[in-house]
Parts: sequence; C-alpha cells; structure tokens
Amino acid sequence: MYYVDTSVVVAYYCPESLSENAESFLMTHGRPAVSSLTEVEFFSALSRKIRESEMDRKDAQRIKAKFFSHLDGGFYVRLPVRSHHYSLARDWIGLFNTKLKALDAVHLAIASAEGLRLVTADQDLHDSAKALAQEVLLLKPSK
Repeated sequence: MYYVDTSVVVAYYCPESLSENAESFLMTHGRPAVSSLTEVEFFSALSRKIRESEMDRKDAQRIKAKFFSHLDGGFYVRLPVRSHHYSLARDWIGLFNTKLKALDAVHLAIASAEGLRLVTADQDLHDSAKALAQEVLLLKPSK
C-alpha cells in the first residue's frame, strides 16, 4: 500500500502541472493512505491559493467538499499521527544528513512506521527518503 503526501493530494484536487500524473496514480493504486497531517496541510494549501489569487473561495469550498467526500467515502485510508511517528521524524532530522523539513519528516515517519511506500512530488523529500533507505516514489509532471 502507498502513503501519499500533501504534494500529491493537492495536485489531484487543484489544477497544476502534476495533476494528470497524480490522478493517474490515485486511480490505479486503490485506497492510498493519508494522515491527519495531510488534511491540515491540504487546507493550508487551499488557503494559500486563495491568498495568492490562484483560486477563489467558491472553488476552494468545492474542492474541500470533494476531499471530505473522498475521506468519508473510503477513497483514502486515514492514519492518525502518533507519538512514535514524531520520535522517528525527530531522530531522522537529528542525523543532520538530509534536507528533511519537520512536516516532511513526519510524513516519511508515518509511511515508514506503517510499512507503506511514500509517494511524493517533493524532490528533497524523495532524496531524503532515499538517503534514509526508505521506500519512496517520486511523481513528476507530464512533459
């Protein structure tokens, strides 16, 4: 099973260069996992898109409703963030040998601790996961 980070989820719901590949991945790999962290970051991304005039509130509300319907309808497996995820993320960051950012480290820790392969569109997160010998797939925009 796969754990998709927020970069993939946002691309699936919001038009961008990665959207086609995000949709293709999610449609062919049934019931990927997301976490409560993904939910918070997703809403943060929508808010940023509104502030930066990339999206209006009406579109954001429509996207939010679709996301909730997918969450409630079982499109995703919802994982809680637990204290051992934070500890693992902290330990990896504390190695001081990657470009891991705090929330990316938590996504990676959730995927790793739950035995899932991380799917991301973030090159730095991908590279950090590889450096830590973690299962990861990098989605790139279509050419």
